[in-house]
Amino acid sequence: MRPLTLTLSPGTGERAWVRGLVGLLLFALAACGDPVPDTLQGYAEGEYVRVASPFAGQLQRLAVKRGDHVKAGDPLFALEQAKEAAERREAADRVARAEAQLDNLRKAKRPPEIEALRAELEQAEADLKLAEANLKRQEQLFGENFISRERLDDARTQATRARARVDEARAQLATATLPVARADEIRAADAEVAAARAALAQASWRVEQKAQRAPQDALVQDTLFVLGEWVPAGAPVVSLLPPGNIKVRFFVPEQRLGTVRIGQPLQMTCDGCGDPVPGTVSYIAPQAEFTPPVIYSRERREKLVFLVEARPAAGQATKLHPGQPVEVLLK
Repeated sequence: MRPLTLTLSPGTGERAWVRGLVGLLLFALAACGDPVPDTLQGYAEGEYVRVASPFAGQLQRLAVKRGDHVKAGDPLFALEQAKEAAERREAADRVARAEAQLDNLRKAKRPPEIEALRAELEQAEADLKLAEANLKRQEQLFGENFISRERLDDARTQATRARARVDEARAQLATATLPVARADEIRAADAEVAAARAALAQASWRVEQKAQRAPQDALVQDTLFVLGEWVPAGAPVVSLLPPGNIKVRFFVPEQRLGTVRIGQPLQMTCDGCGDPVPGTVSYIAPQAEFTPPVIYSRERREKLVFLVEARPAAGQATKLHPGQPVEVLLK
């Protein structure tokens, strides 16, 4: 390519014409520079679900390994649970005992017990007849001045006691033949049964928490303990990555922030992803920050940007992997 040569002449018109031509050439050269790219740089990120047990124990069973795909409800791991299982059996026995006591209160006395009470009533009535007859004789003797008043009072006292025993035996027999016990006793027994059942539910929950299952379909990202290790309470044993927890984080220059909104559609591309992955904007940071060093772009260096997050469309998220560079094109 031949270099451009300009010959300047001393004329005023020629100098003005030359300056205009130079300005036009400089504008054309500036227009030939690198255009501002439409795509934005970002990377994929995962929100991991770390499954743990609220109780400590030795890891006895690990049903998954790194890289497995699990379905919701699949077993993940189990800690030793001998103590919790024993507590559940004890709670179940307490429930059975409380229910038996309540059933017993709701029933009348057994036939042999009722017969025994009737026999006691007959004996009390016989004693009353004897006491009344003795009292009548003592009154006759006292009227004839054969006995003292003290003996007469003693006979009257014995007759009164005999009547009281008859009344007591009759009341016991009437209570025994009733279909149920007193209402307040039944309410107390009902409360005992409810408390025992609640204790059983707590014991069962503790046993279930020692064996965790997958909360949803996910990829097993990592296992954090090996068989035989002691797992502290609340320590994650398995790390899961559900497809819906994959997102893309990218950075929008301050000049373009006004064109971005929540729910805005976009397309994401990455090396080896094939067709663009559709998605929508799910989050826009409320404050600005400087371009992070991971975004290698001379044009965006030392400029204010805003963090934006996007969620891939359902069924497309598995094309992206956490840490993978992604280019985003806003629609």
